[in-house]
Amino acid sequence: MASTTRVWLGAAQQKLGALFAEREIFLRSGGHVRFVRISSRIQKTCAATLLAGLIGWGSVTATMLSNQASVQIDRAALDQQARSVAAQTSKVNAYKRSVGDIAADLDRRQDMLDDMVRSQFGGESLSKAVVGHQPDTAKSSTSKDTNKKISSAMPGPRDLRALETRQIAFARQLASVIDKRAQKAEAAIRSFGLNPAQVAQQARAQGGPFVPWSGQDDGQAAAAFANLAHSLARLNALERGLVAIPSGQPTTTPMLTSSYGYRSDPFTGQPAFHAGLDFPGSYGQPILAAATGRVSYVGQRSGYGNVVEIDHGHGIMTRYAHLSGFNAHVGETVTRGLPIARMGSTGRSTGTHLHFEVRVNGAPINPRRFLEATQDVLQVQQIAKQRVANVPA
Repeated sequence: MASTTRVWLGAAQQKLGALFAEREIFLRSGGHVRFVRISSRIQKTCAATLLAGLIGWGSVTATMLSNQASVQIDRAALDQQARSVAAQTSKVNAYKRSVGDIAADLDRRQDMLDDMVRSQFGGESLSKAVVGHQPDTAKSSTSKDTNKKISSAMPGPRDLRALETRQIAFARQLASVIDKRAQKAEAAIRSFGLNPAQVAQQARAQGGPFVPWSGQDDGQAAAAFANLAHSLARLNALERGLVAIPSGQPTTTPMLTSSYGYRSDPFTGQPAFHAGLDFPGSYGQPILAAATGRVSYVGQRSGYGNVVEIDHGHGIMTRYAHLSGFNAHVGETVTRGLPIARMGSTGRSTGTHLHFEVRVNGAPINPRRFLEATQDVLQVQQIAKQRVANVPA
């Protein structure tokens, strides 16, 4: 093995010696010949230097390529991290939007509940009454201002769900209270001899473009708030009808000279139908509106003489006849107890008095039941009047 190595080394030395043999280079210039001798040692030194340079250049190039590859790998890793961060950010933003939408829905429902309670019962905002003490996560944001928007506190989904549950429960309780009040209004309307369903059908006109509710209510919330809206609409119609029913005395005279129904005609003595009540009094005595309404007619009618008629809505109209003068004009809105005319004896009349009629959908009914309403019924009507005054027309 050693001899083979020596042989191989010897052959290599011979090849190197032949490759780098001493060389002479002849140069001719101006008729003179010169030559340059390049020794074997110089050739080997130059070759070694060139080889070292090539090796150095290759090493630097390899190092640069390696660094460039490492940079590409790091850049790919950073790009992957950026994509991961963007995906997480997108998830967080989607979560925030979801929570924000729920909070905004709760705010809208809270405002609706506040408006309902203020219009029906008066008082301050129910943010504290409905929402109560906030969960710990939201307490620091809401303890200073009970009317602050829920969405501004941005509690967690679990807290929002708890608040929504409390709102639904409150909506159900509020609907129950409203239904009980509606039952009292129905009973009061029946006491006047009127049909509550017919009175409620005469509700104020409503309309407007259809704008779907944008909230994300689930089945329970939708049912609770739909039932509350239905109960409130029914109460509004009943109480507005109740307020329109005349129950105030049209004059300060308590005595009646002629009742409603069939009687002996004062001029002919024959049986006749009397469509109202007659109140005696002094000439020029004030005549008062029996209920709030709009003056629909001022003038003369055959047999009635001077007349004032008031439209109270819901098909209800009161007529005041045999007047000596007027204090109201057509189109004027009058309130219960406001002087609208003066007592007289115009038209088919035997003396100074007031003829008072109540008509429902054009047909006369006995006014006595309106003027002799019990205190309980009058109290229900007064409460309805105060509530209706707080509800925008």
